[in-house]
Amino acid sequence: MRKNFIFFGVFILTTAQMLHAQTAADTLAITKAALAYIESQHVPNPQRMADALHPRLVKRSVFRSKKAQKDYVSEYFTENMILLAETYNLQGDKFPKNPKKEVKLLDISAKTASVKLIADEWIDYMHIVKINGEWKIINVLWQYNDVKEHE
Repeated sequence: MRKNFIFFGVFILTTAQMLHAQTAADTLAITKAALAYIESQHVPNPQRMADALHPRLVKRSVFRSKKAQKDYVSEYFTENMILLAETYNLQGDKFPKNPKKEVKLLDISAKTASVKLIADEWIDYMHIVKINGEWKIINVLWQYNDVKEHE
């Protein structure tokens, strides 16, 4: 009887976890969103950036004001990121010939994911949400690899 109870408990826990776990399609869609974010800057593509972002995205980083000698948080929004994708690399000189773009899936749940994107000069930590069946980047916290760039 005890063995049946333990087996039943393990079965219930496993089944419950499977109901809330991501699918292979989710993993691919999350990775696709993160890559669209960086690749739309490599080869200017504002529509690809727009497709990857939630309309209420906020991208933040911490910088230091040399004049005031204080830290402050910079913020960019969806509109800024779409404009960035349209204009940042028009001359094709902002990235190396083979840019680095390593996506690490840190955690995935049924409706949320945390991702680390390692690019050439910076790191982006992303929160990606599943809205109406689509994975969209809603938060980005980033920094340069060389922290002196934040001054």
